[in-house]
Amino acid sequence: MRNASYQPEMTAPDYDLARLQIVTPRHYGRWLAAAAILLVLAVLVKAFADGQIAWRVVGQFFTAPAIMAGLVNTIIMTVCAMALGILLGVVFAVMAMAPNPVLKGVAALYIWFFRGTPLILQLLLWFNLALVFPRLGIPDLFSVRTVEVITPFVATLLGLGINQGAYTAEVVRSGILSVDSGQTEAAQAIGMTRLATLRRIVMPQAMRVIIPPVGNEVISMVKLTSVASVIQYSEILRNAQTIYYANSFVIELLFVAAIWYLAVVTVLSVGQHFLERHFAKGHRRPAAGKVAP
Repeated sequence: MRNASYQPEMTAPDYDLARLQIVTPRHYGRWLAAAAILLVLAVLVKAFADGQIAWRVVGQFFTAPAIMAGLVNTIIMTVCAMALGILLGVVFAVMAMAPNPVLKGVAALYIWFFRGTPLILQLLLWFNLALVFPRLGIPDLFSVRTVEVITPFVATLLGLGINQGAYTAEVVRSGILSVDSGQTEAAQAIGMTRLATLRRIVMPQAMRVIIPPVGNEVISMVKLTSVASVIQYSEILRNAQTIYYANSFVIELLFVAAIWYLAVVTVLSVGQHFLERHFAKGHRRPAAGKVAP
């Protein structure tokens, strides 16, 4: 009878592992794709370099006073419209989740209307508000002509900000829903009000979900300001158009505007990256072999 503790002797393999050669797989598809992309880029660069583009005009108007003024107006409008949009988004997201059916209905109507109509239509409606309300104010006490209040800046701010609020409301609502309901119940159990719970418990955790899409909306807002050129707001694209209407250097001025848009978006993208990393603290998995602090 064989002993249960008996184990057969392990013999070494008859080949030497040190002599084995590691063969790296050849990814021919990657090289072909990279070559095709480089070829297309080379053709595009050659086309722009040999084309009828006056690059000296691009450099000449790159920092022109009108272009710089339009750039400043674009940045100011982006900041103001996003501030209004975030404020409205938070308010209507809370209303949409409130137990009060009236508040919930108003929030649903707001989101439905401003997400369901084109932005350019909303801008035109605000800009032509005087056709519906010739004067604004309180009758017999105070009133002012609507055309004096609804300037291109105000119409653009209302159009972009209120439209953005409808989208931000859905983003904020999704962020609030991402927080475990047990934390809200625990906060209410110790006597915290709904507003205090939202401000001190829910929103700090929801920011991890809210920041990425809102950051993308900020970048989109920079480009959406160009739509305001239809109501005579002097942002960078409208000012570039005004210049090329006078000197006929159309493509050159469009390149100037494109470069400035790319520069602003690049700066905002870097800021968004660091902001997301800040709010992601405590949620990232530690690297292999490391212990989370």
